[in-house]
Order: sequence, then C-alpha cells, then structure tokens
Amino acid sequence: MVPVLRRSALVLEVPEAEAAVGRHRDVLDASARLGVPAHVTVLFPFVPPAQIDPVVVAELQRILAGTAAFDYRLTRTAWFGDEVLWLAPEDPQPFRILTELVHTAFPAFPPYEGQFDDVVPHLTVADGCDLADMQAAERALEQHLPLRGRARKVTLMVQTDDSGTWTRHTTFPLAEPGRS
Repeated sequence: MVPVLRRSALVLEVPEAEAAVGRHRDVLDASARLGVPAHVTVLFPFVPPAQIDPVVVAELQRILAGTAAFDYRLTRTAWFGDEVLWLAPEDPQPFRILTELVHTAFPAFPPYEGQFDDVVPHLTVADGCDLADMQAAERALEQHLPLRGRARKVTLMVQTDDSGTWTRHTTFPLAEPGRS
C-alpha cells in the first residue's frame, strides 16, 4: 500500500443535509466513504496531524469560542466545471468569516494550499464521477432545497493512518448569543 499523506481539516458539519445528500455522497464523493460527513470546509489542509498539540487546540478553542453560531440555508446546486456538484449557501459570508479567522491565526495553512483566488463555501455532493450520475443526483437534490441548518461547532478532522480514513479529533463550539 502506498502511504497516504496524512492531513487534517477544519469543517463545519451539516447534519441537516445528510438525509438529502448522504446516499449521493456515499456513491459520488470518495471523502464520504473515508468518513467525512456532509460539511462546508472551513480550512483544508490544516496542521498535519502529528503537529496538532495542546497549543493548536487551545488557539482554535479561543478563536471559535468567540465566533457566533449562525443559521444558514443551502438554496441551490452549483458546479465547478463538470467535475464537482455542490450545494451553495444562500449567504456565504459567515462561512468565509470562519475561514478568514482561522487562516489569520494559522497563516502557514492557506485554504486549499492557495490554489484558488476565491474560496467558495460549499457542500460537495459529487466529485469526479460520471457526469450523468452527478446530473441525476442534482435533479434528485433539487426537491429537498432549501436545506436549513445552524452552524454550532467546527470539527477538526484528521487522517491518522495509511487507510486515508478521516476521524473526528476535536469539536469546537461556536458562541450561542444569549447563552453564558
């Protein structure tokens, strides 16, 4: 077996979408089969798992505990070329703010290794599969939109072995206004 580059990611899990997207992701998104839940990425790649220590965890806790939880709606499907089918948030700004906050604190880890000028918040449904299968998934998903949810926590996901499987390392609650 070829060794897997072990990585980590910060994601905002979207459990409200699982009923609509889960069966499509299981077939059309390899990351789902490796344990990644339906999510919007906050920062990927993040600190290599072997370097995640109490200092990194404490800094994430500090940043995210001071960031307000927010409601969101995933309102439409969209595409990156013919390769990736995704769900778009009605308002991407709260997701962008999370990414900016974490990246500012950890500047050595730019979103997607700096590959894109504009990082587009999205929930991937299908990636690199047969176009007809992805289009069928899109048609099926449209009847479930909009999907509503509340961003309450950010999850640090890690790959810790050569299988490529992702596991939850730590969850960081966002601040709930009006609660102390």
